[in-house]
Amino acid sequence: MSDFLLYLWFASLFASLAYVIWHNVFHNPVSWVQKLAWILVTAYAGIFGLLAYWFICRTQKGKSHDESTQANWQQGVNSEMHCLAGDATGIIVSAAIVYHFGFPNGVDLIIEYTSAFVVGLFIFQALMMVGMYRGDYLLAVRKTFFVETVSMNMVMLGMIPVMVILMHWLPEGDNPWKLNFWFIMGMATIAGGVTAYPINYWLVRKKIKHGCMTIKPEGEGEMHHTLHEMGSLSLAFQFFGIVITFLLLLAAAYFTTYVAPITFA
Repeated sequence: MSDFLLYLWFASLFASLAYVIWHNVFHNPVSWVQKLAWILVTAYAGIFGLLAYWFICRTQKGKSHDESTQANWQQGVNSEMHCLAGDATGIIVSAAIVYHFGFPNGVDLIIEYTSAFVVGLFIFQALMMVGMYRGDYLLAVRKTFFVETVSMNMVMLGMIPVMVILMHWLPEGDNPWKLNFWFIMGMATIAGGVTAYPINYWLVRKKIKHGCMTIKPEGEGEMHHTLHEMGSLSLAFQFFGIVITFLLLLAAAYFTTYVAPITFA
């Protein structure tokens, strides 16, 4: 990839990030976790993060924030942002660290998967939901385990092929001190957002996962789905969902090896 295209990408990324930070800080009446999620996703996805934010989480002229974000497809994306931000952050941080150990890329992927799960569940899912469980953080962790797991598997389904293939093709793509690394992570985040959207849309439609949280002027949080209104799934269905999404993730990794190698030794 030419230096010009890289510089153009990062110039648009910084401009997009500056706007999303400014608008979130001064104009977006949502929880701090949701603000952070949109900021992080834009930091990775650049102009694509800005476009998503513009049409999905920004208050439209003449409407309240609730009215501007009430469509099911918007709720699905807003809900997905917590998972995508947490998973991408966990992956990027761990990828930047494990690079210095020289592990095979298959080992790297296992470490990155684990890191993504920890950051996604314990920060971006549980912290977002803790208010709905009267401040009981451990209960929030337990209640969000299923949605985080299936959402993360679908995020990784998109991220892993892009990461592995582009790191194989682009020089020093796994080196966090090079721009190629950050470009690859941005493309992987975009891919993960696309592949994880359908399941997040379904989870929100079924009221299994929360949508967007709007903070009232007096400071009280209001979710589109209250705890009383949230749906539920049987443990058997949850287990089935986790297994299916994990198998899809493994299939994506397997077919990726036809384009770029994944090794463990």
